Amino acid sequence: MALFNRKRRHPGDAGMSPFKAGLIAILLIAAGSYFGFTKSNPFSSPYKLTAVFENANSIKRNSPVRIAGVESGKVSKVEVIDRKTGAARVEMDIKASALPIHEDAELKIRPRILLEGNFFVDLRPGSPNAPVLGDGEKPIPMSQTAQPVQLPEILSVLKADVRGDLRTLLAEFSLKGLGGGGAEGFNDSIPFFEPAYRSTSLANDALLGVDPTRDLRRVLKGQQGVAQALTVDEPALKDLVTDLNTVAGAVAREDQALRAAVPALRDTLRAGTPALASLNSALPPLRAFAKEALPGVRSSDETIDASLPFLRQARALVAPDELQGTAAELRRQIPNVVRLNRRLIPFLGRQRELASCTNEVLVPYSRTPIPSGEAGNSGSLVREQIQRSFVGLSGDSLTNDANTPWFRVQGVPPQKLAAGQVEPVPPSNPNTPPPHRPDVPCETQQVPNLNAPRGATAQFTNSSASSRSSGNEARLRTIMQRYLKSDAYERLAARARERAEVKR
Repeated sequence: MALFNRKRRHPGDAGMSPFKAGLIAILLIAAGSYFGFTKSNPFSSPYKLTAVFENANSIKRNSPVRIAGVESGKVSKVEVIDRKTGAARVEMDIKASALPIHEDAELKIRPRILLEGNFFVDLRPGSPNAPVLGDGEKPIPMSQTAQPVQLPEILSVLKADVRGDLRTLLAEFSLKGLGGGGAEGFNDSIPFFEPAYRSTSLANDALLGVDPTRDLRRVLKGQQGVAQALTVDEPALKDLVTDLNTVAGAVAREDQALRAAVPALRDTLRAGTPALASLNSALPPLRAFAKEALPGVRSSDETIDASLPFLRQARALVAPDELQGTAAELRRQIPNVVRLNRRLIPFLGRQRELASCTNEVLVPYSRTPIPSGEAGNSGSLVREQIQRSFVGLSGDSLTNDANTPWFRVQGVPPQKLAAGQVEPVPPSNPNTPPPHRPDVPCETQQVPNLNAPRGATAQFTNSSASSRSSGNEARLRTIMQRYLKSDAYERLAARARERAEVKR
């Protein structure tokens, strides 16, 4: 408001002279024209970006910086690092509309016209997942920059022999490749470019890997190793190139055969299209499997290192003096083992019968309680009392020989039983022996019954007992003679002979 409320000038004060007013107007118009034509803003603070180029002789101060063809800044300073190679550090002012710039940004020096001159810097800001590069931070290294290929460099490469080969290539491509229907065939193949490019883009995306920042670095490291290995033996590499040239010349000489093979290739492609479609449908599951298997593959190095000692021991184990010798010996003995197994079949059958007889008859019999009228002796198991019988048999052998069918059994005295009783008592009919069935398997026979009856004491006294005993002995001798002549005894004797033959 001071401009409108200033004091009135003195009537004698003439004010600013026309010369001063004209000079100020000229300066203001010149400044406005400069800023209008240069499009510079002295009140702005542009983003500073620094990059190192292997050769920056073609770039100058105020050269434009473009992103996708749009001017986004200009070169503010060019500082030479090595005068022999032309390497330089280039500083650029980038507009705020072109930000952000990432650490993996790439810069290339390109000419704006065909015959060189008027170069500019082509800037690619980088991938979004890379860290953002701050204002004035570390310069972009030489590995992410590139200089233009100038015409003298091209002419230095295109020597006489190279120009002759290039002329031959162009002639072959124009006269034989595109001539004779080649151009029409190329036009017919254009509709197939789109699906081919789509598949190529998918393949390129898969080649990036799960982690592009790490996987691509590994690929480049592997390619570096391959390149170093190829450069170790340069004469062999030259021979390889010469051999490839020879092979290409041999293939070129057989152009008629190649022409005849083209229809067969067409038929092969027709037959292979369904197979390729099936392969394409199988790629998504395969890609998913590859992603799932990647952690296991990454840990396979440790697994292999841990398994190497085992593999060394396993290799020593299968050596000729270890398992190989054992296998050879087993190979010789296997026929004998087979014959033994075949011969064991009858024996195992007998073993099964014996085991079944033991389980079904002998063991239950050994666990059977022995009933008795003697106080304190009833209910004892057979397996507990059977040892006592050996004493009686031993004593009996002192008074008898093996030719008699009789043996003595010690009876329980009457005073230990009820009045007037004795045990055991002979069967009521001594002429009927216990049932004997050698034709029936032991495993199906009944367990012996140990319930022997008790009898009166009068049956075993004086002459009547003696006469009864002699009578019983005669009847028993008659029964044994009949039994020795019976068919059952013959069968039992035949089985005994068979067993004796088997034992031999």
